[in-house]
Formats: sequence, structure tokens, C-alpha cells
Amino acid sequence: MSCHGAHAIDLAGLDPAGSGAGAGTFRLLNEYQRGFPLVPEPFAAIGEECGLRESEVLAALQAWRASGVVSRVGPVFAPRRVGASALAALSAPKGWLQVIAGRVSDFAEVNHNYQREHDFDLWFVVTAASAQRLHEVVAAIECDTGCRVIVLPLEEEFHIDLGFDLAGAPRVTSCAAPAIPAASEEAACALPGLERRLMHALQGGLPLVARPFEALGRSVELAEGMTIELIERWLSDGIIKRFGVIVRHHELGFRANAMCVWDVPDDEVRRIGRLLAGEPAVTLCYRRRRALPDWPYNLFCMIHGRSREAVQATRDELAQRLGLDHWPHEVLFSTRRFKQQGACYLREGDT
Repeated sequence: MSCHGAHAIDLAGLDPAGSGAGAGTFRLLNEYQRGFPLVPEPFAAIGEECGLRESEVLAALQAWRASGVVSRVGPVFAPRRVGASALAALSAPKGWLQVIAGRVSDFAEVNHNYQREHDFDLWFVVTAASAQRLHEVVAAIECDTGCRVIVLPLEEEFHIDLGFDLAGAPRVTSCAAPAIPAASEEAACALPGLERRLMHALQGGLPLVARPFEALGRSVELAEGMTIELIERWLSDGIIKRFGVIVRHHELGFRANAMCVWDVPDDEVRRIGRLLAGEPAVTLCYRRRRALPDWPYNLFCMIHGRSREAVQATRDELAQRLGLDHWPHEVLFSTRRFKQQGACYLREGDT
């Protein structure tokens, strides 16, 4: 799938400062990426807040999901709190990238798969129920493609998937907040069977019906109240990072993005990572394990924008102001999207 998809939404038609259905629909898309109401009839509650009927809320979400603007309404699970996850990359032989990308995307454990401008030209995220399964998937990808894969596990998160602000308002991030280390592999997926069944059912998102938690609970033989209570607890415990409308930035017109990386001394990376995470332009920021000698970089951030030029200018201004570029660095623009879906940590056999 190309980054230049055919289903981009015109945000200009959803005026956040206006009134009526346009403003209400914008609020639905922007404000409910987090803070989704965990109540028996959440779409009615959202409609009341946004000046929309419940049927209009459901119709809008169903249309956006059908067109690809919205991936799902549901959770973003914290990396490695319910399973194992790692960013990985390979260098495809000349002329074979499309074929190799297709083979990588065929693995159910791969949820994101992008071409980027680098010798390592295919970048993908692998999620699995355990570290052992993740290693098995990587080995299978190497066997199937004939390409050596570098694996870059998360070591520390500074800002990960708290939503995508469509209004361009400054993001409030407390630079005094502690950076969050990744959970240990041994702690991954240590959940009771009942919770694992609910998590498995929830990975694909809520059913878009008037009482979604009732329908979700029914599928795993849980009462509506208990379903809501478990999700509330996962949010409180940090197993879920956020719960709400999951948008796809390409379809919203943010068609340029760059993964910006630096090789920062280990005793400096936390301080710099927290500074970088506080920048409104930064949508993701984290520390990953190096893969020496091929990949020396340990600090990553993502910047999205409507054009390559805008992203590059933002990145350069940020790097100059924070004094980042006296360390080795690279900018990897995304050029093609082969796969993008929610992480699937648990499968039928894992529950």
C-alpha cells in the first residue's frame, strides 16, 4: 500500500472552531483518541458531548473505518506489558523489495511494515505473546526472505502513542515526569486466562454498536460491568496506554513522516529523550537497543507532517535548538507503507 492513499479525509470540512455537525464530527475524531467513556452506552455519551445523535456518531465511525481513516476504536496496549515487541529492519536485495515486503507482511505478528530511505530499507514491528515467539518469528522471516534482520527492542519510552492532534494545538507533556522503562520479558503476558480471552477479543477494537462492552463481554462470557471494570483496571495499571479512536495519519493528510535517530551516550540519552519527548512536533520518542556494528543509534523519534519539506524543516529546527546533531545521526523518510494495523499480541492458541 502506498503512503499516498486514495482515502484521505478533508479536515477543512471539519471545522473545530465552527458549530453544528462539522465541529461535532471533528471533536469525535480528535478528542476521543483518548479518554473514551467507559460506560454502557459510550457513543450516546460522546454524541451528547459533541452535539450529535448516537446514530451519527456510529455512522461516522463506521464510514471512517470502512475508508481506512480510522483503524479501530479500542486500546493501544503498552509495549511489552502484555507480550513482546520489537522494531526490526532488513536490507532487501536490489529489485526484490516489493517481494520481500510481501513475505514479511504475511506474518500475522508483523503489524507495521514500511520502506524507508536507508541501506536498511524495510522496517517493521513484530509483536508476539512472548519473547520466545518473537525470536521464532524473526528467525522465520530470515529463513523465508534470505535476509538478515536486525532487532531493536524497546529499552525506555519517553512518548509513545498518546494520540494524533489534528488541530495542531500544543501537546502538554511534563518534562519532569519520569521516563518509563520497558517491562521485563519475564513479566510479559502474565495475565489470568479470563483476562487474556478479553484482551484477545479486544485487540481488533470495539464493535460499533450501541452497547459495545456488552457485545464484547458476551463474546468471552463476561458481564458488561466486569468487561468495563477490567478495561478500567488495565488503563490504571498502564497495560493500556490509551483507549479511543485510533486514526491513520496518512489518510488524514499527514503523508510525510521521518524516523529521526541519534547515537547518544548512554549517560545522556534519558535527559535528551525527555527533552525531545516534550516537543509538540514529536509524535513518538523512545530509546532502543543498538545492533552493533550495523546500527549504532539508540535514540529515536518520529515526526509527521503534510510534506517532506515541512518534516525536514521541523526536524532541523528541533535538532539545532536542542543541540542534537553533534552526535551521529540520520533521517529515514518513509516512502511506502506495506502494512499498518493494530498490534496482535494474543492469538487463539495463546488464550
